[in-house]
Amino acid sequence: MSDVRDNGKINIASIGMAMFSMFFGSGNIVFPVLIGQYAQNMSLFAIIGLLVTAVFVPFCGLLALSLYDGNYLKFFSRLGVVPGWAVVVMIMALIGPFAVIPRCIVISYGAVDSLIPGLDLVTFSGMSVVLVFLCTINRSKILDILGLVLTPILLLSLVTIIIKGLFFSEGSPGVSDLSTSQAFLHGLIEGYNTMDLFAAFMFSSVVLSGIKKIRPNIGAQPKELASVYLKASSIGMGLLAAIYCGMCYVAAMHGSGLKLSSPDKALGELVLQILGPFAGLVVCAAVSLACLTTAISLTVVFSEFMEKHVTRGRISYRWMLVATLVISFVVSTLRFEGIQGIVVPVLKLSLPALMVFTGLNLAYKFYGFKPVKSIVAITFIMTGLYQYYS
Repeated sequence: MSDVRDNGKINIASIGMAMFSMFFGSGNIVFPVLIGQYAQNMSLFAIIGLLVTAVFVPFCGLLALSLYDGNYLKFFSRLGVVPGWAVVVMIMALIGPFAVIPRCIVISYGAVDSLIPGLDLVTFSGMSVVLVFLCTINRSKILDILGLVLTPILLLSLVTIIIKGLFFSEGSPGVSDLSTSQAFLHGLIEGYNTMDLFAAFMFSSVVLSGIKKIRPNIGAQPKELASVYLKASSIGMGLLAAIYCGMCYVAAMHGSGLKLSSPDKALGELVLQILGPFAGLVVCAAVSLACLTTAISLTVVFSEFMEKHVTRGRISYRWMLVATLVISFVVSTLRFEGIQGIVVPVLKLSLPALMVFTGLNLAYKFYGFKPVKSIVAITFIMTGLYQYYS
């Protein structure tokens, strides 16, 4: 009996680590640094806001979608066939070539810009999309290899930065003009920008399949499923929260002296300042490769979605892959600020309604609460009016 329990604990731990690996993408590396640099001595309140929208809300999304067997088409069908399909396409486009994939490329470039003097973004982006194409053309297993190697290296690198930055380097947070509510709101909005709720919708099926290996019939028991998710998330989301807090405080202590030409270079410059040239360059290289690994994963997800659900096989996976990477290349040349210029208005308009929708789906599964369309529509309209008049 003890062996069975031990195996269950090990499996839950592996699911928790999988949660961390899936959510820790390009935005998760940069936004805590930008928050700490901006909030300074008010970072605590900014971190609380970040944890709400970048940890708690994505966990709710994971749980809610798992109650629909990890099927995002079934999940969003409660909005109606056409609105639900439109939301799925929007999410896929944003986590694909119109936002997250090019953002991964740009942040990867920002991490290695100091390694290769004279390397411009256009050249780096071209090299990156070729590399991604070679790794995804035959659905290569190189992604699994990179993930198994790079995720631990990335985690070790970030822990090294945090320990060195907090305990073995001189530095102190500057004084911010932000109030506690302004700092909290800033962290809340930056948490939106990680787009982790979108990732939760798309990757929930992976987590659910891992849980079903432990308990095959758990999908029909919402409360038991929630219990397992809570145990696994205490590892994955707890680790994510710890990294967020550490990176944010390190940036608050050391970020005031950074002179950045672009936000995507924040982490690279911070690392070089804390670790010095040699160790800093090694860490920057690891971060850059980890960002490209995320881009590889998302390229496969988006290309397969377009092939199977949009073109229904009329356009092959290979050609969808080419189209995905061409768009990603073009969008990446807009740099971090340009990409955020596309993403932020969409997130501000859509995320409040999606958060409400997620809560309503949870309420439906746990308590049989059926109203959804009218509530989501009212939330969307009120958000739009607020954005228009503010």
